Amino acid sequence: MQTAPFDPLRLAPDVRELLAAMAASGAPPLESLPLAQRREAYRQIGARLGGEPLPVREVRALLADGPAGEIPLRLSLPDQADVVPYGVTVYLHGGGWTLGDLDSHDKICRRLVRASGCAVASVDYRLAPEHPAPAGPEDVLAAIRWLASHAVSLGLDPERIAVAGDSAGGSLAAVACQRLRGEVPLRA
Repeated sequence: MQTAPFDPLRLAPDVRELLAAMAASGAPPLESLPLAQRREAYRQIGARLGGEPLPVREVRALLADGPAGEIPLRLSLPDQADVVPYGVTVYLHGGGWTLGDLDSHDKICRRLVRASGCAVASVDYRLAPEHPAPAGPEDVLAAIRWLASHAVSLGLDPERIAVAGDSAGGSLAAVACQRLRGEVPLRA
């Protein structure tokens, strides 16, 4: 089967603009940067894409109990204050298990809140190479268990928990769904 040649016009306009700006800047490729600089560049890319962050009713910083200490979470709540308890999507950021954090994917989480009317809890799981596997998956499992057990006190519905992610986060979401089957009543 032949694949069609890459057509940059199929990309979203903001992605085309970002790629053009990166090419014009003469900056070295992301993969050639030292890890700390690569992480900062990844955050900046996330900040430039998608326009201004969408407003949500409330954003809470939470700390879940984890296997190696506290796991930072960011809980974003929708404007619909009259539908408490909220369904919640646990969102796991991408970044090849080495990049990404609560800030790099904040705009995505806010869009999910606005589009779904549900809360979104993003998880700042431990990254490689400082924390080799299975650190990230262990954090994700612990964070979901913690959210499920604290759902009622957070105004969340423990019967309406979904798990989602992009790229590496999608892989972590799939692992979590398999591992938590029968333990946490995941809806999606």
